[in-house]
Parts: sequence; structure tokens; C-alpha cells
Amino acid sequence: MHFSITRRLFAAALLSLSLSAPSLVSAQSGKPVYTFPLGVQTYTYRNMMPKDVVGTLDLIKSLGITEIEGGVPKGMSTEEFLKLLNERGIKVTSTGAGYEQIVKDPEAVARQAKALGAKFVMVAWIPHQKSNFSLENAKQAVADFNRVGKVLKDNGITFCYHNHGYEFQPYEDGTLFDYMVKNTDPKYVSFEMDILWAQHGGADPVALLKKYGSRWKLMHLKDLKKGIKGDLSGGTPPENDVVLGDGQIDMPAVLETAKKVGIKHYYIEDESNHEDVQVPKSIAYLKNLRK
Repeated sequence: MHFSITRRLFAAALLSLSLSAPSLVSAQSGKPVYTFPLGVQTYTYRNMMPKDVVGTLDLIKSLGITEIEGGVPKGMSTEEFLKLLNERGIKVTSTGAGYEQIVKDPEAVARQAKALGAKFVMVAWIPHQKSNFSLENAKQAVADFNRVGKVLKDNGITFCYHNHGYEFQPYEDGTLFDYMVKNTDPKYVSFEMDILWAQHGGADPVALLKKYGSRWKLMHLKDLKKGIKGDLSGGTPPENDVVLGDGQIDMPAVLETAKKVGIKHYYIEDESNHEDVQVPKSIAYLKNLRK
């Protein structure tokens, strides 16, 4: 195990324990708001995983995380990766695919998802010209998603599109995201809400959850730094990704509404460059949140 990973693992576990200590937790009255297994999107550890898969998985386990959204690390077989996960009590509940990849060969994507034991496949980006996601882009995505979504459903997998902010371009009496939801077949196409990108794109995550209810199946948990004004670019500097509860998103309302509409899998996705410090704090926030 690399020394840097060992040091981060120890520091993260220690911080997690200290933050969960009763002395640092406000009055624990009421019921917990977050009642689901802890999950993480493995992109969070994009700088650590390629250097030390075992050390990164040990870190994930030490934080009490039992579900991941991600794929097999480069240079490792599916069997090797699953063995490491099984030894640590971690399951792949969702995996990702590139837009071009899934459009070209949805059957191959479905086979890989089944090999991992994942029940969901998500696509997080639709190719388009920078800051100019158009109606034509949305129409093409609708046609592609309906087609690949049927292939995945026939294989027992649920397809989800993950919003990235640029879809909230105004269109008619709503947005292009509204157009996509209305024109995709609910039998074949579901959605994963990234609450930071919804907020950054000018949408209200709580209102979106209420509007489309059970179309939402998965959620990325992340928070946007206070004072940051979003746009339709689908991008923001890593320092704008902050600890859950420290940003501008109404996290208790999001979590309570998500539970009501039936979302069961939640993945912390920390895109900052301080995931070793921020993820344990976000977990402590989720564990200590009461209503």
C-alpha cells in the first residue's frame, strides 16, 4: 500500500470517528433523516484508485461505505475487482457508461453491468457544443435513450440519465430537461439526480424531485459552495464542491423528498481535491442529521 494512501486512510478514519463522537454532535433528538446504506461514486477517488486499488477500497470500507457506483479499475479484471469488493462487504449497485459507448453497443454495457452485479447503468454526459446544449441534442438523446433503455431493461438493468446542469436551458414553458423527461419512455428511461449540477444549472432539486417523482431512481450527494452563481456550462472549479450541509443546497429537504419519491441508492460524489477530508465530514453530516 502506498504511504500516501495509508496516511489518508488513517487520517480519514480518525476524522470520521471524531466527528461522530457524541461530544461534537448537537442534541440527537428526533429521527434520522438519512436511513439508507452509505454509497460513494468512485470518481471521488479518481486520484487515489489508479495508484492503489486495495488501499482505496480499504479506505472506503473504513468509512462505513457499502455501496459504490463505478466500474472496474484500469488494468484489473472484473473477477479480481469483485473479489476485493466481496472481501470488504462492498457492492456495485450502479455503474456508468459513456454516451458513445452505450449507443454503439448497449448489449455489451448490459453484460458488464450484470457481471458487476449492478442493477443500474447511468450516463452522465450528452455530447454537445460547449455551453450550447440544443433542442437537437435533446431530441437525439431521447431517441438514443429510449432505444438503449429497452435493451438494458430486457437484460434486467435500469437505465438512468444523470443531469449535468446544461439541460436546464429554457425551452417553451420549461427547460430541455423537461423535454427529455416528457419524451422518454418511463418503461425504459429513468434518471439520477446530481443535486449540485441541478442547483448549478438553475434548477431547484426539491421541486424537480416532486415534479418527476418515481422517474428518479438514484442520487449524487454533493453540495455547492455558498455564493457561487451557476450557469449552463456543466462545469465548476473543484473548490466549489464542499462538504454536505456547508453549501447552498437545502440538504434536509432534498433527502426527505428523495425518500418520499422512492430513491434508495445515494452516492456521495466529492469532486474537490480534498476528498480525504471532506468525505468523512459529509458522512458525519448524514449520520447526525435529525428531524
